[in-house]
Amino acid sequence: MPDTEQLPLQPVAAAPAVNPHIVPLVIISPVRDEAKYLRRTLDSVVAQTYRPIEWIVVDDGSVDATPDIVREYAAKYPFIRLLPRQDRGFRKLGGGVIAAFNFGKEHIQHSEYQYIAKLDGDMSFGPLYLERMFQRLQIDPKLAAVSGKVYRDEDGRYIEETHIDEQVAGQFKLYKRKAFEDIGGFVQHLSWDGIDVHSAWMKGWKTFSFYDPQAWLWHHRIMGSSDKHIYEGRLRWGRAMWYMGYHPLYAIAAGINRMREKPVFIGGLLMIFGFFWCWVRRQPSYDNMEFRRYLRQWQMTRLKNTLLGKK
Repeated sequence: MPDTEQLPLQPVAAAPAVNPHIVPLVIISPVRDEAKYLRRTLDSVVAQTYRPIEWIVVDDGSVDATPDIVREYAAKYPFIRLLPRQDRGFRKLGGGVIAAFNFGKEHIQHSEYQYIAKLDGDMSFGPLYLERMFQRLQIDPKLAAVSGKVYRDEDGRYIEETHIDEQVAGQFKLYKRKAFEDIGGFVQHLSWDGIDVHSAWMKGWKTFSFYDPQAWLWHHRIMGSSDKHIYEGRLRWGRAMWYMGYHPLYAIAAGINRMREKPVFIGGLLMIFGFFWCWVRRQPSYDNMEFRRYLRQWQMTRLKNTLLGKK
């Protein structure tokens, strides 16, 4: 991890890239009531030195100015397209987000695309972000997906949303199309952004998130706080661990590890509670038994290595 004192300033509204390199990438952004943050995301993409051939912004029932903002940008930049989706009446995280993503995927116009990405509407990043991602993808033919590291500004301090290097940020998942189709796309459930990565590993692919001063991702809200409040978000995280098939010991370890993050202590405790609440209630879980065996074996190996001080 880099010294936080050396982190760059957050990206601000940048001028559109001059003669950007167009890449066969389709970005799909499921959004709902993102008017507060969406301009930052839009400005970040239009300023890229590498620009997608198509960016579908799926409006998943917004009641604020979100669709108007997208229309404003789409009028200036033809590669941006607003795709309204029928309002279900509430924000449904996880499965709802992926349902909206899949709705956008069904309406892709450039069928020759070679890369596909899911991008949230509360992110910003510098103009070289996509260029750096494609440099990484082109180096390794077995690299399925990449991202930069994710940070947020908290009281003037840069806080990293910690993930292992093999875990690609869920806020901006950039996949090679071949790899994405190989894993069957995203699962419509809360744990979609963990299942996809482990599914890729099972099939011999690699995934990677890396430190690069030109490729930070800035998240403008605390992860898991987009619906109701952060406490519900941590309970939801526990339910996602259950669905995904976590080993109970690893679920406890994950909760303890997150106790240092806001909300301090209680957040990790809620994750553990959410997991075991699902266990007691015998809630449904991911029905791919091969995947669950693989996941638990990986988790116990990682937990053992951590306890032994190995990387």
